[in-house]
Amino acid sequence: MTARKPVLIYVTRDIERALGMTPHEGYIVISNRTAYGYAIQRQFPHFVALIEDSSQEIAGTGTLLDSPATAELIARVTAHTGVRPNVMIFKNTARIEPIAKARGWNLINPPAMVSEKVENKISQVMWLGSLEKFLPTHRLEFAKNLEWIGTPFVLQWAHGHTGGGTILITNDSQLQELKTKFPERRARVTEYIEGASFTLNVVVTPNDILLSSVSYQITGLKPFTDMPFATIGNDWSLAGKILTAADRNIIENLAKELGAKMQQEQWRGLFGVDIIKDAKSDKIYLIEINARQPASTTFESQLQQAKRLAGSPDAVGRMTTFEAHIAALLGEPVKPLIPITDGAQIVQRVTSQRKQLPGDIEGSLELEGFKTISYNNTADNSDLLRIQSRTGIMMDHNQLNQSGMEIVSALAS
Repeated sequence: MTARKPVLIYVTRDIERALGMTPHEGYIVISNRTAYGYAIQRQFPHFVALIEDSSQEIAGTGTLLDSPATAELIARVTAHTGVRPNVMIFKNTARIEPIAKARGWNLINPPAMVSEKVENKISQVMWLGSLEKFLPTHRLEFAKNLEWIGTPFVLQWAHGHTGGGTILITNDSQLQELKTKFPERRARVTEYIEGASFTLNVVVTPNDILLSSVSYQITGLKPFTDMPFATIGNDWSLAGKILTAADRNIIENLAKELGAKMQQEQWRGLFGVDIIKDAKSDKIYLIEINARQPASTTFESQLQQAKRLAGSPDAVGRMTTFEAHIAALLGEPVKPLIPITDGAQIVQRVTSQRKQLPGDIEGSLELEGFKTISYNNTADNSDLLRIQSRTGIMMDHNQLNQSGMEIVSALAS
């Protein structure tokens, strides 16, 4: 008798992170009770479990993992299949690993210590070693030792989220305020480079380094965010218009070298690379490594799946980014990724001017052909509304096209 394949259970704060693949008998999703969560559960009632935290707040992944309801579901799956399921999360952390270990669960994500070492802006410099050459001119310094010399620069704390830990220093008073507030905090100080940013998702196995399609990274665009370095979306159509063949070759080589470095760490599955093209010199620089499943993975995979369903020749015999990610985590064979050249998503974040969504904004946008996902967040710069389009929304760097302006118009109504 053939041994039954373990069920894969994805536990996640935000359910869309798990939707790079359709929930089914072998793939179960556990998430929060939100409006979007209920919509997905109605489609897949047997394969989506929603949990409400006792505080009625949106629970983080660690809290969901620690929930008795999660333990009960995993126990039921184990009893039903006769084999312990695999457990997967968006990003592993030092808090999550002990929970999984204490319960004897097979957490398939790479170790948290590797993720921390690679993502931390301070330790990352040492970790890169000879690959430090890809970074812009930089140095590590305690805040108290920084001096204003009349030239803007970028200051990055060890940790940040979607640009929240990155600060553009433009004057002495701004710098003095930070020095007074965080004198002993170490930072990475980097030359300020103006230009378009891009994202590339990379899947690593012991023998393969798979590269996804490069997307233009929508960053700091008002009215979607108040923060100049906040990442608020991706546009796969614009990357092909801005990047030259030589640019793409440089980016691919950079990603492959980083992928080989991740292989040395025994990394498996996805990590993300953010790069910037200097508007003055046209040079390509590394600005970010996300040692986890990047936020663009789900929609990228849905766009890839749409190409497959449409019978596109370049989708035959290939995988979506999410499929390859899971295969790599499970130690299964991977195939080249389906290329995409169109589609975009953008996120309206909580800002000083936008604390909640206006009227029936979701219905208005969906009538215009967009897909929307709303959030119950209230913290500054947290996600409020995700808007997705099968076509691009950017005309040029920092310039929305007509579809993009339709989104802005709807948000202003």
